[in-house]
Amino acid sequence: MKRRDMNKALAASSLAAWARPWVSPFLAAGLGLQATAGVSAPGASYAEGIDYLSLDKRVPTDSEKGRIEVLEFFWFNCPHCNAFEPRLESWIKTVAKDVEVRRVPVRFRDDFEPQQRMYYVLESLGLVDTLQARVFKAIHTEHQNLQNFDALAAWSEKNGIPRAKFSELYNSFAVVSRAKRAAQLQEAFKVQGVPALGIGGRFYTDGSLAGSMDKALQITEYLIAEVRKGR
Repeated sequence: MKRRDMNKALAASSLAAWARPWVSPFLAAGLGLQATAGVSAPGASYAEGIDYLSLDKRVPTDSEKGRIEVLEFFWFNCPHCNAFEPRLESWIKTVAKDVEVRRVPVRFRDDFEPQQRMYYVLESLGLVDTLQARVFKAIHTEHQNLQNFDALAAWSEKNGIPRAKFSELYNSFAVVSRAKRAAQLQEAFKVQGVPALGIGGRFYTDGSLAGSMDKALQITEYLIAEVRKGR
């Protein structure tokens, strides 16, 4: 989902308005998300500027030396991020030990920030694996509006996080700082749509470039191998 389409979606309050130019064939192909254990295509080669982009300026990563950081940029309200989530979870289980996958909630507008902070509250509590899928379900299956503090706090309390604890973390320096860092990463990678992937602080791909998010994962594995080679 491209940034301009998100703005249209918010204005129209309709999922139908969230389509990207490449979404129709993407959806027709079942979002290109096969349930295979791995996605690498042996011997595959991908073209810079077509399948992926190299950043003009490398972005410092938060991973330890010797580890390769992969960032997934997402938005809870994005239907394509919701569709990609199970595939991403499956892929994460297959990555090599030197690969570290981190999620980065985007902030294309100021009103995205509450969900950004919500994600980092879950991360602070070690509840991403437990509750992230429930957030997507609440929004996309149950059609709950979770776009402000009160709604997020109420939802969190129903899912085991006391409102007082949620509020404390939501407004904490650590969570606010992480949300700001996420926005900085989004700009550094020049993210124009979600879901999208940043690799090793130097490469970027998404469904628009790759043609599908399954192929984007193939490209990601190719780029991980390139980072290992020192590129």
